[in-house]
Amino acid sequence: MKPSLKSQSAAIVALLAAAVFVVTTTAQAPQAAQGAASAPPPPPARAFPAPTNLKVLPRDLTGQQVHDTMERWESSLGIQCAGCHAEDTDNLGPDGRPLLKFADDSKPMKSVARIMYTMTDEINTRYIARIDGSGVPVTCGTCHRGKMGPEPFANQPDRRPPPPLAALPGVENP
Repeated sequence: MKPSLKSQSAAIVALLAAAVFVVTTTAQAPQAAQGAASAPPPPPARAFPAPTNLKVLPRDLTGQQVHDTMERWESSLGIQCAGCHAEDTDNLGPDGRPLLKFADDSKPMKSVARIMYTMTDEINTRYIARIDGSGVPVTCGTCHRGKMGPEPFANQPDRRPPPPLAALPGVENP
């Protein structure tokens, strides 16, 4: 005996409903719990040693605060740590590259960085702080904008056509 179209349709609907149930229940909590258990734990927070040889930065800064400051300077200047800090070729890191001697003053760029920091600090305390409501300090990025040398300012000509004379206040049509 041949099944009717109505009974075949009911069987297909039941089969689809069962498939949807299996897919939705399988995709929920049990796999999420297993996935969380198999995910590697986050790396431990990196500890930064207390800074030494601070000559212009406040001496009460923690290692983390100095590190955060240096990261801002890196992005503002488009430079890496080794631009100012000398390499310690006798002390290699886990990646096989030399570690840096942060307290070493042998690289001239480190002196330049100190001068520039002193300049921006003076601009902010002596001038910007006196502007009511300014609140926007000068930073390395103010001039450097991610490049080692500051970008020279070039006044761009206005390429819009001049307004008609009638549109200018106080000018009558000729």
